[in-house]
Amino acid sequence: MDMQAGRTVPDGGWGWVVVAAVAVINMTNQSILSVFGLLFESQLRMHEDTFTAALITNLNSLALNFSGLFIGPAIKSFKPRNVAATGCLLVSLGLTLCSFATQSWHFIVGYSLFVGFGLGLISPSTFMAINSYFSSKRGRAVGVSLAGAGVGQVFIPHMVRYFLDNYGFRGAVLAMAALSLTGLFGAMFLRPLNPPAKHNNRKHLKLTVDKEDKNQSCALQAIVVQPAQSNGTANSTEDMSLCNRMGHRLAQAMDLELLKDAVFLSIIVGMALVYTATINFTMVFPNFLKHTAGFDSKVVATCMSVVAGADIVFRLLLPCITDRLRIPYRVVFLLGTAGLLIARLLLAETTSLPTIIAMSVQIGMTKSATVINNNLTISAYCRSEKLAGGLGLSMISKGIIVIIVGQLLGWVRDYSNSYVVCLYAQSVVLFLVVVVWTPEIYYRYRMQKRNLTKSMETTYMSPEQAEPLTLRT
Repeated sequence: MDMQAGRTVPDGGWGWVVVAAVAVINMTNQSILSVFGLLFESQLRMHEDTFTAALITNLNSLALNFSGLFIGPAIKSFKPRNVAATGCLLVSLGLTLCSFATQSWHFIVGYSLFVGFGLGLISPSTFMAINSYFSSKRGRAVGVSLAGAGVGQVFIPHMVRYFLDNYGFRGAVLAMAALSLTGLFGAMFLRPLNPPAKHNNRKHLKLTVDKEDKNQSCALQAIVVQPAQSNGTANSTEDMSLCNRMGHRLAQAMDLELLKDAVFLSIIVGMALVYTATINFTMVFPNFLKHTAGFDSKVVATCMSVVAGADIVFRLLLPCITDRLRIPYRVVFLLGTAGLLIARLLLAETTSLPTIIAMSVQIGMTKSATVINNNLTISAYCRSEKLAGGLGLSMISKGIIVIIVGQLLGWVRDYSNSYVVCLYAQSVVLFLVVVVWTPEIYYRYRMQKRNLTKSMETTYMSPEQAEPLTLRT
């Protein structure tokens, strides 16, 4: 067993039940995103009006990521189980509203807001539930849980097609709404490892503000509790104290002090850039195969299935390898990013089917490395009490980058009228992450190795050698 934040981590046991429960939640909720086009194609007339469909999906991604504003305080105030269950209920409610939709704004409310916000609550809360049970096997536990979403992406499209053919649009959407409620059954098993201590804002405030701020806050509070004075100075001081306390409460609830850390900023921005490039690739890859490579729909579907299949397989296999070799999560994420970069460049230079099949396998494999190690990278860098806030800030970063860089990549594709140029633009984004992260990770590795060497030399130094050093010290 390992110790984490003063608690015993079983690295298994009931944790595998939690993993299976999260896999069920992901299979019945997270995979909903993959069937948007199939489910709403006829109702939104996507073959005639792609702008509205794109607006709905973009707003869904925006709501999903900006739920990070609330996820940190929500997980601290409530158990991850309750947050995940709330997310499943919101997804089901959103799909139910969509089943009765007759206008575009109905879909924006139902799918973009409710489904997007619900999915945003599910992902970090289920990760927190798994994170509390695992240490050395955390990677493979997360990989198995995320494989549930991959399995859902394989089977749920067939379910959607069956319900559409036999029960129509409303019946199919209501069936998906009922299916998402299966996640409530999974949420029942997200039992906390140890009853968490009640979150104390005042105690946490003392840990997060520096000494000067605390002295100032105490002085201001002392002024506020004094009897009210008739002049305007007392009111002004009271307003300052109230604003100061509210600001500290907000910073404490969202762990905004993490933004002072340059390495943490590099991590969340880098992961947001990779996330944005991945979303853009998913959108343009079928069109690249059809219009640039000149393949028919059967070959296009085959290539996409190869990507999905490789993604599922390596979500299960890759964590077993990296956990056994004890490769840091961020290094695996970086290697996955480099693999995506190479695959993009090779795809842009070929129309050969064997090469494209091989690159589809590589994309699925390296994509799994980035998906699995996304939250794991945050958990490895942040202390346990800061993890919920770190996950929330990472989601917010993704929402901002998707709006800015995602729209820029779309503009590049429209302006150049070339999917090849778009692939090169995605490669530039990925290369930026690789070129910024690599020197930093190498430097940190060298510093850790040097500190370890010094520690070993001090430990094994003879008493005769250590005595002069002690006197000089």
